[in-house]
Amino acid sequence: MTDTAASLRDRAARLAPRGDMFIDGRFSSAASGETFVSEDPATGRPLTDVARGGAVDVDRAVRAARRAFERGDWCRSAPGERKRILQRIADALDERCAEFALLESLDGGKLYRDTLAYDIPGAAAILRWYAEAIDKLYGEVAPIDPRHLAVITRMPLGVVGAVVPWNYPLEMAMWKIAPALAAGNSVVLKPAEETPLSAIAFAELCSANGLPDGVFNVVPGFGAEAGKALGLHPDVDAIAFTGSTAVGKLFMQYSGQSNLKQVWPECGGKSANLVFDDVRDLATVADRTSAGIFFNSGQVCSANSRVLVHRSIAADFAELLRARADAIVVGDPLAPTTEMGPLVSTKHAERVRGLISRGLDDARLLTGGVRPVPGLDVESDRAFVPPTIFADIRSDSELFREEVFGPVLGITVFDEEDEAIELANLSKYGLAASVFTDDVRRAQRVPQRLAAGTVTINGVDAIDVTTPFGGFKQSGFGRDLSLHAFDKYTGLQTRWYAD
Repeated sequence: MTDTAASLRDRAARLAPRGDMFIDGRFSSAASGETFVSEDPATGRPLTDVARGGAVDVDRAVRAARRAFERGDWCRSAPGERKRILQRIADALDERCAEFALLESLDGGKLYRDTLAYDIPGAAAILRWYAEAIDKLYGEVAPIDPRHLAVITRMPLGVVGAVVPWNYPLEMAMWKIAPALAAGNSVVLKPAEETPLSAIAFAELCSANGLPDGVFNVVPGFGAEAGKALGLHPDVDAIAFTGSTAVGKLFMQYSGQSNLKQVWPECGGKSANLVFDDVRDLATVADRTSAGIFFNSGQVCSANSRVLVHRSIAADFAELLRARADAIVVGDPLAPTTEMGPLVSTKHAERVRGLISRGLDDARLLTGGVRPVPGLDVESDRAFVPPTIFADIRSDSELFREEVFGPVLGITVFDEEDEAIELANLSKYGLAASVFTDDVRRAQRVPQRLAAGTVTINGVDAIDVTTPFGGFKQSGFGRDLSLHAFDKYTGLQTRWYAD
């Protein structure tokens, strides 16, 4: 039986989420005693007060993480033991999937059906995958003079700071947490201030299922306070960051100002979707293009927000996209019929509306815009933005160049393949791209010329735990997922045995 929005709201009223920080195996308040409110963007209702972590709290968490690392009951435990504990935590997360899914839906405005079907199961699956990898990573023996022996092995770095965004609160945190813990590190996580609740609940879950105290700590708070303190802390060995390019650059500065800690930034995106005139099934391309920008209300760093389409099919393709956008059901994220919910906050929705409003001056609006969503049946519409499409986007416009991070699609026309590639690469970002073509040679040729970390051919935003995710240029150089993630959380040690 499918839950109704009313039944889910009733469950939500009994949820009572914790907003405390979690340090050294226990909940605590901020040293300052300050809190901030986490609220449901779909209703404007407060969910709970959250501890406002600052430099003192970050220092306490880092000290706890360092003590745990030096104690060695995690980093020097047998690989099979770490594997067993992380698998147990993954199982526990699966068992409480509905609870965590509801918590994330309320905290960030995400569709409950998506958090239930994808986000929380995905987070558990990522943790389980890295747990399985622990006892399958081998060292090396160097081919040196046989009178000597040189062994190369991976060593955990120590204390890893993780700073994560709000669009996939727990799943994206797991991109950092899972390989860092699997490698034997201790972790201090700073979740986004908009969506801290699932990370806090997960920390308690870890403690209850065998993770030693101090190995995983969560300090909620604001970026300029807790995030900056983590970036500057002299006893943090690495920072794994996903967020804006501007903040990623700050973490690079923090590293230079402190202890030269490793920084692994995965930053913004402005992904291009190249649609060539040889495609036969334009309707399917429109379906996938629409999903590539409007899924999760467009709040995806690799969203296909720029459509580059051949002039000969541009008018027909634009109409197909407009029809799909107009058919999207926008509303309560807990309702089973809703296809797009609110943005994460009123503040972010106002930013997106500002970009749309400025775009009206130099592009043609096909649908959506700054108007209220028609027929929206929610308590508050402040955080809702309708699916929006602009045509005739110029390559020098703000909508072409800047990351919107909302349900806004821009269409630009090209005439030749070289022009399409030039337009696609005309961006400071290089996170992802899509190429739609029925020409197999073009499908091989074009991706080689695109500056993008992931290029999906005849699809959008392909991603899996088995493949690395990250970008080029100002999208940063960090790579999450796959076995390559262990490169971020381990250092190579050579042990040379002389004769």
